[in-house]
Amino acid sequence: MRTRRSLALLVGVVLLVIPALAAPAAAADESQRAAHERIVAHWTPERMKAAIPRHFVFDSERGFVPAKGKPGGGGGSIVTVTGASWTNTNTLVYRASGKVYFEMGVSAYICSGAVVEDGRSGYSLVLTAAHCAYDETNRQFAQFWMFIPEFDSNPTYTCASTTHGCWTASALVVHSGYATAGGFNSQATVHDYAIAVVGPGGKSNAQLDATVGDFGIGFSAVAVGTQTYAFGYPAAGKYAGSDLVYCAGGVQNDPYNGNLTYKLGCDMTGGSSGGPWLTAFTTSTGDGTLRSVNSYTYRSVTNTMHGPKFDARTQAVYNTANDATSSTIVQ
Repeated sequence: MRTRRSLALLVGVVLLVIPALAAPAAAADESQRAAHERIVAHWTPERMKAAIPRHFVFDSERGFVPAKGKPGGGGGSIVTVTGASWTNTNTLVYRASGKVYFEMGVSAYICSGAVVEDGRSGYSLVLTAAHCAYDETNRQFAQFWMFIPEFDSNPTYTCASTTHGCWTASALVVHSGYATAGGFNSQATVHDYAIAVVGPGGKSNAQLDATVGDFGIGFSAVAVGTQTYAFGYPAAGKYAGSDLVYCAGGVQNDPYNGNLTYKLGCDMTGGSSGGPWLTAFTTSTGDGTLRSVNSYTYRSVTNTMHGPKFDARTQAVYNTANDATSSTIVQ
């Protein structure tokens, strides 16, 4: 909600246009609200409890190229955390990051996400991983997509019992580079980001960004060694999916993926996919700039998380999401 477009109209035009548009606008709002309530009702406590992480772990059979040389080293004073509970609750990252629920086929899944600043009125945007929004194998968008911000403060299985309530997607936007990958391969990892467009929701039918805040986003690669913080709701292994977890360190390139993606020291597991990576992060406020998301790990490389490098293609997805009224694959 940091950047808003304003529309200046002559008074005479307003008087002519409003009567013609009032009924369709009201009908659209009613339809959006009905769709929101349908998705919220779909997520019964039983379905939420049964949801599993959608996460990709590579092994030696998955086709990534062998490592060539050593990744570059960082410099300066770098804070390093490989996985810990985020305890500063009076921060933007605590409020504006959250848990994602969705379905693909017959399976219910969980991921993570964060609210990103937008340039549209009446809607908000949530950044997550593309594999948390689109089935790259069956080439279908996720169904019943729902976001719960600040899940940590009251981690329950009904929207009415969570701190702010739930918001649902009216559109999902991914890049064609992900949608045409045919599987979770190197091409998919490079494009593993998506944006969900959510209308009013929560407990008071309010805008998401107005309720919890939002993050700025950057579309250029960061230098090796840049201090980076990653957040998410891991739900596998030692994690239960109810706690906002973070990692911190100097970002590196992934040598097993041709240096096309990032890596960060981190032991987060499935469920954290789509959680935000932030640079220029201030621990006291929990604010920073979105630069990547949790994407994948390797079976043979412990305590390491990987994410895509945001670029012009990411910006194209973001720009499209600012106007999208239905799920869209960006070319």
